[in-house]
Amino acid sequence: MDNLKIGAYIQTLRKSAGMTQKELAERLNVSFQAVSKWETGECLPDTALLPALCECLGTTADRLLNGGSVIIRGRKTMRVEDVITGFSHLEEIGRLFGEKCTFYTSMIDGINEKMNMDVLEYLKDPQTRDVLYAEVLIQGILMGRAVDMDEVEAAFVNRKMVETVRRYLSRTGEGMK
Repeated sequence: MDNLKIGAYIQTLRKSAGMTQKELAERLNVSFQAVSKWETGECLPDTALLPALCECLGTTADRLLNGGSVIIRGRKTMRVEDVITGFSHLEEIGRLFGEKCTFYTSMIDGINEKMNMDVLEYLKDPQTRDVLYAEVLIQGILMGRAVDMDEVEAAFVNRKMVETVRRYLSRTGEGMK
């Protein structure tokens, strides 16, 4: 384990959560000096603190102890880029076949009926487009697929959907990267 890398990762997560060292320390019932020592790599958090620390920082113990590195253990990873490409292909089918083509309209009608929505309307707006992306990722998470939250953070406009995906990851623990 690389104490400096782990410390830098703890600091990055703490700052991105908008917490001071003192606030994190208070949530964990430790001194702010302890948090400072973790972040400088002088020492590591006690193992008994790892579950609470990971919860506060929105990460997993394996990712924390690897300094933020992604460890894949046989789980297929869903890439946000692939989800976005999939929806782009759906739109492209409409352009290629024609929006009145029975094949295309049947496909869209099937999605709309199954999902109780108007998929084409959702695709028009970046905020609601992210709702579609999140739905696909959540379905993957529930099937045991891994999702990289850094990718979700970078790709999504709708912050509420980022937090929704994060909640599903933390609930299942299965799809976390």
